[in-house]
Amino acid sequence: MTKHWRIQQPDPGHVKTISNGLNCSAVTASILVNRNLTAVDTARAFLNPTLQQLNSPCALKDMDTAVGRIEKALHHQEKILIFGDYDVDGITATVILFEFLQKAGATVSYYIPDRFTEGYSLQAHHIEEYAAQNRIALVITTDCGSSSHAGARAAQKEGIDLIITDHHKVPDSLPEALAVINPQRPNCSAGFQNLAGVGVALALIICLRKHLRDNGYWENHPEPNLRSLCDLVALGTIADSVPLTGENRIFTRVGLDVIRTGSAHPGIEELLKISRTPRETVGAEDVGFRLAPRLNAAGRMDHAGRAAKLLLSDRSTEARKLALTLDSLNAQRKDTEQEMLQEILGYLHRHQQELDKRSLVLAGSHWHEGVLGIVAARLADKFYRPVVLISTRGASGKGSARCVDGINLYKCLAACTDQLDRFGGHAMAAGLAIHVDAIPVFRDKFETVVRAETAEKQPVAVVCVDYEIQFDAICDRIIDEIETLEPFGNGNPDPIFMARDVRVRDSKIVGKHHRRMDLFQPGIAGEKVFGAIQFNVDTRIQQPDAFEKIAFRLHWNRWNGRKSIQLFIEETLPKRQAADR
Repeated sequence: MTKHWRIQQPDPGHVKTISNGLNCSAVTASILVNRNLTAVDTARAFLNPTLQQLNSPCALKDMDTAVGRIEKALHHQEKILIFGDYDVDGITATVILFEFLQKAGATVSYYIPDRFTEGYSLQAHHIEEYAAQNRIALVITTDCGSSSHAGARAAQKEGIDLIITDHHKVPDSLPEALAVINPQRPNCSAGFQNLAGVGVALALIICLRKHLRDNGYWENHPEPNLRSLCDLVALGTIADSVPLTGENRIFTRVGLDVIRTGSAHPGIEELLKISRTPRETVGAEDVGFRLAPRLNAAGRMDHAGRAAKLLLSDRSTEARKLALTLDSLNAQRKDTEQEMLQEILGYLHRHQQELDKRSLVLAGSHWHEGVLGIVAARLADKFYRPVVLISTRGASGKGSARCVDGINLYKCLAACTDQLDRFGGHAMAAGLAIHVDAIPVFRDKFETVVRAETAEKQPVAVVCVDYEIQFDAICDRIIDEIETLEPFGNGNPDPIFMARDVRVRDSKIVGKHHRRMDLFQPGIAGEKVFGAIQFNVDTRIQQPDAFEKIAFRLHWNRWNGRKSIQLFIEETLPKRQAADR
């Protein structure tokens, strides 16, 4: 797939202002300006996020109603049930709300549904067969519920109050709940639209704690410290790929600090050990690629309750056993994912006409539902188009969809509601249910809708370069300054650098699919040589030893108490492919 390389051109005046004001290099100043941080005060606040910078979330729609109802439940010792989603965002949201209410003296329990037998979000049978049977007076959802009309009606019928906390796109009509706290509501002007589900749960906790403080509740109960929850908030926020800006950046930076100082929950400590992640230098990338996959593996391969139990554990021995279980489940997940991916790639190799379409809708009767979303994301990235993968069982199918920039996935699926039993999600990711007989019609309709969405121009993958740099300009100071820009993620991507005319001095394949190299630029003074790693190379073909240009990230490689500069290769353009680009 051809990719377009775009080198950003920040305003030189803004770069000079930021560089002088922050006493940083022009490289770092350019990166900040590329992120629209053109004022010194704003850039300084970005580099030093603190909880004191948070805006109050108490203006969120229905927040007053929710905290008042929870206060009543506390005073009357009514049974509260927290109902969460089975991904990392939902699990962490459930755990922080459960922990806070426990410390506040509530009679509280939690429930996370089984992905395979119960499906997504609060449903009528959860109320009728669990909440009502256990005499629950108040149900609070986390990271789900905005489309749970049947569940809300069942709660009303049973006389159970329902508070929904969620961040997913809302339907045209909301469920008939006592309160729906969702910053995506069109009539909610409080802001906070970028919060993950765990961020919305924390917003409820912040407002509840203040409400209880104003009413003297903490005079008889120790007031919980919210900073101690931020490690979990960081996990859920990073795992859900919401923009790491504004409140999310604050939550994540503070949460990572909690982890690095050894104050994290024992379950997180054990995940760090089992994944061989150094606690002192843990970053957003470690959370996204080492911790979150192990937590998600519980819900993908077994039951998400295992992950919740791990995060709630206050005993290292128990946490260690649970972490080992999640590590094993994650290994199973990777094997299952790889098998499914290779099967689909083989099919596409034999049916090249499928790639003439602007979307991919594929179904399999034996595909594991737990890895559909991961594989769909891999395919969307590889072929740069919307992908829907459907696992069929008998007459029913469950699907996961992933998208690319420039196409609104939710909008495309909404145009296909006649073919779908149900769906939910947002612009980049969604889940759906469909009858098997409707799949062919849905495939055609979805392709038609995507073509209409991309009528003027088909989206093209872009390599967005922050700064073109020569190897002789790469130094310790720049790497140190780059670290101050963390955490990196959606909305604040890891800076991408570009260098031209790069040669390979030495290389070898490690871990089956990764290429470790020593790189240099001929003719550059001193001919600095840097270690580099390129992940997931195609080892079936001969690897180039000279590049017209490379795009890469710059970080410290820390090992055994030492550190060295390392290039993490994102894209390459070998010399033989450079013509006419």
